[in-house]
Amino acid sequence: MRNLLVFITKYNAFFLFLIFEVSALVIYIRYNSFQKATFISSTSQVTGAMYTQVNGLKSYLSLSEVNDSLARENARLRNQLKTSFYKDSSVRRQVKDTFYKQQYTFIEAKVINNSTNRSTNYLTIDRGSRQGIAKGMGVICGAGLVGKVVYVGDHLSIVQSLLHKDSRFSAMLAKGKELGYIEWSDDLDPHKGILKDVSNNAQPKLGEQVVTSDYSLFPAGIPIGKISNLHTRAGGYTLNMEVSLAVDFSKLQYVEVVVNKLASEQAGLEAQEKKNE
Repeated sequence: MRNLLVFITKYNAFFLFLIFEVSALVIYIRYNSFQKATFISSTSQVTGAMYTQVNGLKSYLSLSEVNDSLARENARLRNQLKTSFYKDSSVRRQVKDTFYKQQYTFIEAKVINNSTNRSTNYLTIDRGSRQGIAKGMGVICGAGLVGKVVYVGDHLSIVQSLLHKDSRFSAMLAKGKELGYIEWSDDLDPHKGILKDVSNNAQPKLGEQVVTSDYSLFPAGIPIGKISNLHTRAGGYTLNMEVSLAVDFSKLQYVEVVVNKLASEQAGLEAQEKKNE
């Protein structure tokens, strides 16, 4: 306390000057309309800029929560798409009873690990068996096909990316519906795939979209990429096409796991068929 009094006594002239200066400014601004308006305008601009910066910081800090919310909303909306349902038709007494039953549902997940620079690339997602994930399920994102689930834990799962030397998915040309299968490019370019074994009767065009077929793990029509080059396999019986992939795997943050409600039934029937051959 004594030191404070000594400090004030020592610099009393400065403090008196400061008090008089502030008082003069207040009186000057308060009783002069032009100066008052200028001061208010200036302070508004300063505080506005400060609020903008604060709001920007708050928005940045809440991005994770916003992204999680958007991922859940995307999965919910995809569950309602017509491609997630199958048509169940039957004819009884000349009355056709047709209605749609849901075949696919989608579970949103966050990518917590990813690789793109190997010959065998995988993703780790934050969903496991407790959230309904099972081995063999397809994985997509907003841009298109991502891969399939190969390992499942209680809370985490491993996804074999399309960028894997052993990945192969049924695909087709979006316009003509000619079937083939998509693989990763032989030169391991993370932006390029190869659509193989398409009928040589097909007439594909550069830029034509390649999508998933009805014979894949996914609903038909999920984007895979666009044709970027055309060349024919030796022998000329089928066509191979270079595809520019729709998904940028280096930027994956959120994905959706495809739950096919008929997968178990289909697998059981096909296993029985092979057994009886």
